[in-house]
Amino acid sequence: MDVGGRRDVVYLALAGFFVTNAILGEVTGGKLFTLGPFTMSIGVIPWPVVFLTTDLINEYFGRDGVRRLTFMTIGLIAYAFVVLFLSIQVPAASFSPVTDAQFQAVFGQSLWIIAGSIIAFALSQLVDVGVFWLIRHRTGGKFLWLRATGSTVVSQLIDSVVIIGVAFWLPGKVQTSEFLIVAGANYSYKLIIALAVTPLLYLGHSMIDRYLGLEEAQRLIESSAQANEELAVNGT
Repeated sequence: MDVGGRRDVVYLALAGFFVTNAILGEVTGGKLFTLGPFTMSIGVIPWPVVFLTTDLINEYFGRDGVRRLTFMTIGLIAYAFVVLFLSIQVPAASFSPVTDAQFQAVFGQSLWIIAGSIIAFALSQLVDVGVFWLIRHRTGGKFLWLRATGSTVVSQLIDSVVIIGVAFWLPGKVQTSEFLIVAGANYSYKLIIALAVTPLLYLGHSMIDRYLGLEEAQRLIESSAQANEELAVNGT
């Protein structure tokens, strides 16, 4: 396979994991669970993969690569919710092991949850890519762990507050104190996970370098950095 083909394979693989886990995180976000003293949305479980793929796409394919994928994923999340909504409207067969009420209870996300999911995802991803490249610029391309973790620290604060706020607090499903507890727990979990998966980030980086070849991988990273500098100069 030529270099261009390998590059496409890398992007498609990262995009596939990114989209799949983002949709899973959003669709399952309506369920809350308790872990020790913390109450969190079940949607936090797939997010470590989203962190990893976002940072790797940022590194090799730049701001445009993440932005395009983010907007596409927003459309796919909306599409998933539409399909689920239409599925809920179809009556279950009398012998169906899953009743209408059970299906509705699991997949019947309210408009507040849908709105919160999409708004939080869009804002957090766009902030993530901005902070990632700001740190990369300030550090001269060094310290991958710093730009990856730093961008997650900022973006996931926005994500945790917005999604819990819009989905649960604004419609009055939880009190302000409960909102702060759940949002804080979600954010704490994401911070811990962001630090814990740092070795996996370097592993993914190494695997991509090996697959593309070190020279091509470095060329791709430098090309992404140059494109980002041009975007910054043009103010886009």
